Amino acid sequence: MTQQTPAQARVIDPILTTHAQGYKRPGNVGHMLFPQATVQTYGGQILTFGKESFRLYNTKRAPGSATKRVAFGYEGEKYAIVPSALEALVPDETANDALKVPGIDSASDAVDLVLGVFQLETEHEQATIARNDANYDNDHKVSLTSTSRWRGSAGDPTDDIETGKNAIRASIGIRPNTCVLSASAYAAAKANAKIIEYLKHRGFSTLTTQILADMWEIPNVVVGEAVVATGQDDDFGDVWGDDVILAYVAPPTGSNRRNAAEPSYGYTYTIPGMPNVEQPYRDQNRRSWVYGVTNDRTPVLSGVTAGYLIKDAGASPT
Repeated sequence: MTQQTPAQARVIDPILTTHAQGYKRPGNVGHMLFPQATVQTYGGQILTFGKESFRLYNTKRAPGSATKRVAFGYEGEKYAIVPSALEALVPDETANDALKVPGIDSASDAVDLVLGVFQLETEHEQATIARNDANYDNDHKVSLTSTSRWRGSAGDPTDDIETGKNAIRASIGIRPNTCVLSASAYAAAKANAKIIEYLKHRGFSTLTTQILADMWEIPNVVVGEAVVATGQDDDFGDVWGDDVILAYVAPPTGSNRRNAAEPSYGYTYTIPGMPNVEQPYRDQNRRSWVYGVTNDRTPVLSGVTAGYLIKDAGASPT
C-alpha cells in the first residue's frame, strides 16, 4: 500500500476552511498590493513583468502568413513557500459540552485568533517588501526630506502623488490604481496646509480616503493601521512606518481571483486550498479540542516598475 503524504492524511473541516478563506483581519491592507494568486509548487521562480508586458503589439497578419506569438513575463528571482501552521485551542471551559466536538461558534472564534496571527505575519512581510527602497530604481522612489515631508509647511502630498503616478505611467503605460498610506502619512495629510485649503474650498469638514481617491484620481486609497511588536517586551510599531506606496495591481476577475500571469506590482503566492482547518483532535491533558490551521503562502514583488515608494511622508519634519 502506498504511504499517504501528510497533506493527504489531513482531514479538512470544510465549514471552518470556508470560514478561514473568507477571514479578513481589520486594518490590514497588504492584500491591496499583494493579492492572492494560487501556485502549484512550494518553490520556483517569480513570474516577473517589465515594459514588454504593457507594450503595444501589431496583431495584424497577411493572408497565409504565420501568426505572431507573444509571451508575457519572465522567470525572475526564486521564491520559496515555507509551510506555516498553528493550532487553535478550544478549552472545555468555553465549549458547550466537553465530551462533544465544539460547536461552530466556539471553533470559529478560536480559529479566528490563529488566522489573525497568520494575517498579521503576512501583512508585515508584505510591508517589508513594499517599503524596502532597495527594491526600486531611482525613477520609482523618493525619500522626503525634513522640509518636504507632509507635516512640514512646504510638504505637498498631491504633488508627490502626481510625480509617482507619472513615473508608473511612463514605465508601464498605465496609471496606478492603488495607494497605501501608512497611518502616520494619513495623519500628516489631514494636517497638511495644502490639503486643508483644498477641503475648505470644497466645503469638506474632514479628510477621508474617498476624498483622496477622488482628488488624486486613484480608485483604491487605503490606510494601513496594523501595528506589531517583534519581541515579548518590545514596543508596538506601525507595520507601514511613515511611508506611502503607489502601485498598479491586477484587478480581480469575475470570480474575485487573480492569475499570477497577469502583470501586476505584486502577488501573494498561495498553495491551493489555503488556509485550511483540520478536523479537531482531543488533547485530554489540556482539557481542550485542537484545530490545526495551515496557511502556506509568500508575498512576491512581480512588477516593481508598476510601483512607486514615497519614504518618510508621515515622519516629523524635524
